[in-house]
Amino acid sequence: MNVKTRFPPSPTGSLHIGSLRTALYNYYFAKKHGGTFVLRIEDTDQARSVPGAVESLIRTLARMDISYDEGPYLQDGHLVEKGPNGPYTQSNRLNTYRTHAMQLIEQQQAYYCFCTKKRLETLRESQQATKRPTKYDRKCLQLTQAEIDKQLDLGTSYVIRMKIPEGKTIFQDEIRGTVVIDHAEVDDQVLLKADGFPTYHLAVVVDDHAMGVTHIIRGEEWLSSVPKHVLLYGWFGFDLPVFAHLPLILNPDKSKLSKRQGDVSVEDYLAKGYLEEALSNYVSLLGFNPTSNREIYTRDEFIEAFNLKKINKSGAVFDVNKLLWMNGQYIKQLSGAKILARSKPFIEEGGGVDEALGIRAMEIEKTRIQLLSEVKDALIVYTMQPMYAADLLVWKKSTREDAKEQLLNLRVFLNAKDSSMFDTAALIEKGLKRYIEDNGLKNGNVLWPLRVALSGQERSAGPHEFMWVLGKQETLKRIDHAISQLT
Repeated sequence: MNVKTRFPPSPTGSLHIGSLRTALYNYYFAKKHGGTFVLRIEDTDQARSVPGAVESLIRTLARMDISYDEGPYLQDGHLVEKGPNGPYTQSNRLNTYRTHAMQLIEQQQAYYCFCTKKRLETLRESQQATKRPTKYDRKCLQLTQAEIDKQLDLGTSYVIRMKIPEGKTIFQDEIRGTVVIDHAEVDDQVLLKADGFPTYHLAVVVDDHAMGVTHIIRGEEWLSSVPKHVLLYGWFGFDLPVFAHLPLILNPDKSKLSKRQGDVSVEDYLAKGYLEEALSNYVSLLGFNPTSNREIYTRDEFIEAFNLKKINKSGAVFDVNKLLWMNGQYIKQLSGAKILARSKPFIEEGGGVDEALGIRAMEIEKTRIQLLSEVKDALIVYTMQPMYAADLLVWKKSTREDAKEQLLNLRVFLNAKDSSMFDTAALIEKGLKRYIEDNGLKNGNVLWPLRVALSGQERSAGPHEFMWVLGKQETLKRIDHAISQLT
C-alpha cells in the first residue's frame, strides 16, 4: 500500500495544540512508511473562516518543521499549490461536492430538507425539554416528489440530508480496536448546506477518496461521526480507509484542553519563548512514548518508532510545568550563539546587546533559563552596573573592612595579570584558586564579595564565569564600584 495521510485544518484561527499533535502523528506515520503527507484547507464553514489564517497556519507549520508533499504553500507571500490532486482548498471544490450530493439524491440515500431554521430550533428545544435525543425528525423525508418539485420551482431554500438506514456500523480503529455504533444514535446529517457549501462529513469523504488518503488519523471527537462516513464510502463505492482516533488532550483537572484554563495555540507558546523542537517533542508524547524510559527524542526517532497501535486510548494531560522543564533541557543543549540568535525577537525589544558578550553570557546562563523570553532579563546583570546594598558584599561573620581589603587586594592581583587569563572561565578559576592558596585565604572571604561585586546578586553564576563574560576592564570597573560602596 502507498501510504497517504493528511492534515486538514480549518482556517478559523491559530493552530491548536491538539491540531499540532494530529499534524505530527500524520507526518510521522507517512514518513515512517515512505508515504505522502497532504495539507488540505477545510474552509467550508465560511462564517468562521478568519482572513489570513491559512497563511498564518502555513508559516506555523514551517516553524514547527512539518513539511508536506501536497497542498497550498506560500511563494513570495502568495498562496500557490503543489500536487496532482488539487484544489487543496475545499471552497474551490464546490461543484464536486454538489455532484456527489445529487448522486445520493438519485440513489435515494439522501433527501431534500426545506425546514426553516426556526422550525429546527423549535424542534431541538422541544426534544431537549423532554430529554429526547436532538435529531432531525425526518419531516421532509415524507414529502412526495410533486411536493419536492414544487418547492424547488419556488426557489425555497433547502439542505440535503443523508438518510441513515437502520442497523449498526462496525469498524476497526487502529487505536481502539473494534467499534460498534448503533444507527439509532446517528442523525440524518446535513451534507450540503443552503449556501451550497458541503458540511465536513460530505467534503471529508469525497476529498479523502479523491486525494488517495489511506489512513485517517484524527481526534477522538470525530469517532461518533464514523458511521456517517462509512455509509458514504459505501454509497459512493469508495474503498474504506484505515481509521485511527487519537485520545483527547486534557487540562490538569481532566477537562478538555480549552482557553478557559490557559493557552491552547502553538503561537501562544512560541510567543512565550518555547523552542519549536521542545514543543514538538512534548506534544508528540501526549498519548505516545516510543520507549517509556525517556522523554526527549529526535524527530527521526519519533518517525522510526511511531506505531498507531501503541497510542494510548485514554486522554493525555497537558502539563505546562513538564513542558517548561523540557524546554529548559533543550535550551541547555544549545550553544550560547544559537540561544542569542533565537532570542533576538525578545532581546531587540530592549535595544539589543553586544553579540560577543551575549554569547558568553548565554554559555553561562543557559542552565538557569527555561524560556527564550527569559534571556533579556538574564543579560541585564551583564550589561548594566548592578545595584545592591553594601552589606551584601560581606561574607557571613566577616566584616565590611575585610570585604573591602579582599577586593582591594584582588584588584591589584587582577590588574597585574595579562588579559589572556580572561580567555576562558577555567583559566580565571585556576588563577583565583592559586591566589587564595598562595595567600592562605578562605574561599568565602574572597569569592563572596567578588561575586557580589560582579553580579549584585545573592545567588548567581560563579565569579570566574562572570569575569570571563565581562572581560578584564569591566571586571575591574565593577570591583572599583564595590570598593566605593564599602568606603
